[in-house]
Amino acid sequence: MDSEKQKNESKSRLHLRNKNKEKYDLNALIEAMPSLSKFIVPNRYGENSIEFSNPLAVKTLNKAILKHYYGIDNWDFPEKNLCPPIPGRADYIHHVADLLAQNNFGKNSSGNKINCLDIGTGASCIYPIIGATDYDWNFIGSDISQESIESANAIIDSNPSIKNNIKCRLQKESNNIFTGIIEKEEKFDLTICNPPFHSSIEDAQKGSLRKVRNVLKKEIDKVELNFSGINNELVFPGGEYKFIENMIKESNKFSKNVLWFSTLVSKQSNLKKIYILLQKYGVNQVRTIPMGTGNKSSRIVAWTFFSRDKQTEWRESRWK
Repeated sequence: MDSEKQKNESKSRLHLRNKNKEKYDLNALIEAMPSLSKFIVPNRYGENSIEFSNPLAVKTLNKAILKHYYGIDNWDFPEKNLCPPIPGRADYIHHVADLLAQNNFGKNSSGNKINCLDIGTGASCIYPIIGATDYDWNFIGSDISQESIESANAIIDSNPSIKNNIKCRLQKESNNIFTGIIEKEEKFDLTICNPPFHSSIEDAQKGSLRKVRNVLKKEIDKVELNFSGINNELVFPGGEYKFIENMIKESNKFSKNVLWFSTLVSKQSNLKKIYILLQKYGVNQVRTIPMGTGNKSSRIVAWTFFSRDKQTEWRESRWK
């Protein structure tokens, strides 16, 4: 199927509350961000589209989306860092909002009574931005990169609408996930994470090459990418499963601090091992939430150590 047609059809798979579930309104986006106009190109059907193979075009599109739909006027970060696709990131937030709603008589749990922890918030701070603007949640964004924390803080400080909702914390120990971030008596209704996918830089380069070939629809031998500043965003020894394994093991230590832990799981082949591990550590409930983002399928795995009675106590004590 043609990649442009595929992008449009895949939008129908996005969450009903996703602001970008329909075809992009390019006129509105250009009005919000005039510089986007230079990246408009005709697709094979003669319709106006974005030059998706150009990283600067994608970043400018994201800036326009954030300004038009989310009221974020200032969003920038170093070019070496990952540029996240906004619709897919928003879908994660909407799906976990539905998860919390199941603990709240089906009502969306919005407002600043909700505390969320974003593991590996990155230089773009994208998950907290969406959660703060769409639901008014409070966020702590953690990262092991001081440079990413500084970039995220610069975005927060330059956008008054989110300044009071988001704080960032540096994870000083690269092997820790929750330890050193969650304080002893601190409570979080939710943790979210988009874990590193690749096990090595070489693996990441191969993956990027495949993506570029799919976009350009032609064979190329290499792709010029700077991995010096984004190793932690893309790569973890042992890949996605090892990172999630560490997260599950450590979540057990903070079982009373967090109502729902969650993570994206890109590789379906990792699910069976993840379920076995969750059972091993005595998790009370596990939810697997399917997601359709772009032209691929993914899923969120969420778990809680709380019984149903304890979940009710949490709601009564924190959300009233």
